[in-house]
Amino acid sequence: MSVALHSDIKLGLVKLKVSNLERSIRFYQEVVGLQVLQAGSTLAELTVDGRHPFLELEEIPNAQITARRSAAGLYHFAILLPTRKDLGASLRNLIESGIHIGQADHLVSEALYITDPDNNGIEIYCDRPRDTWRRDAEGNYIMASDPIDWEGLLSEAADMPWSGLPAGTTMGHIHFHVRDLQVSKHFYCDILGFDIAADASATMRALFISAGGYHHHIGMNLWAGQNAPVTAPNATGLDYYTIVFPNADERRKAIERLQGAGFSPVEQDEAFVVIDPSGIRLKMASGA
Repeated sequence: MSVALHSDIKLGLVKLKVSNLERSIRFYQEVVGLQVLQAGSTLAELTVDGRHPFLELEEIPNAQITARRSAAGLYHFAILLPTRKDLGASLRNLIESGIHIGQADHLVSEALYITDPDNNGIEIYCDRPRDTWRRDAEGNYIMASDPIDWEGLLSEAADMPWSGLPAGTTMGHIHFHVRDLQVSKHFYCDILGFDIAADASATMRALFISAGGYHHHIGMNLWAGQNAPVTAPNATGLDYYTIVFPNADERRKAIERLQGAGFSPVEQDEAFVVIDPSGIRLKMASGA
């Protein structure tokens, strides 16, 4: 690979299309722990810190709820908590809510998985210290899907009250169903400049990529099938996700690489939007 993405990129705002805004707001407040920043009849911005939007929800007319693993698009977005104690408190709240909880110890992180009322996947997780992450002989991060220490997480939180997502919560990564793994790899790695963090294409039909040595900023899989259909315009799911570049110059370099490869980023609301090969909308923002 001849290009490299800046190590300080971050994931920013994610926007979802939903079928019932009032129901979704209630879910994301009570189950996930976000706060309402502002809300109208069809559009709402949710926040962690009360100042910056973290998740945007838009109710679309005649919404068709997308069945799980049925189309290219969102598999899950992942909310990164600052401490293991915070993850334990979230786990306790999820148990009390009665929602179905998936879980996995990925070695690099511990993760909880839930689904919102429109089948949008959500991961809530906490990283293990980076100096404990290990790579194999090919340079891939060694990850697994072992059972989490359920009781240990709850004990870690002890009697700490849950009052929503804590300060320091960030959008850790995002994971997609893609139409073609190699085509997506070319777009994200060869053009945009992400590094391969773990290549599980042969064993899991999945690929994990990142910048700056993270275990992954983006996951991609073929679990909805090779050449999975693109979601319909009135389908629930992902509207767009955001990559935040550290400055305008780094964003410009990425835009020029995309243009040189035949893609056409369009300026929109102080950002640039491009459609990836699976029909997924990527918003490119600048942090400075």
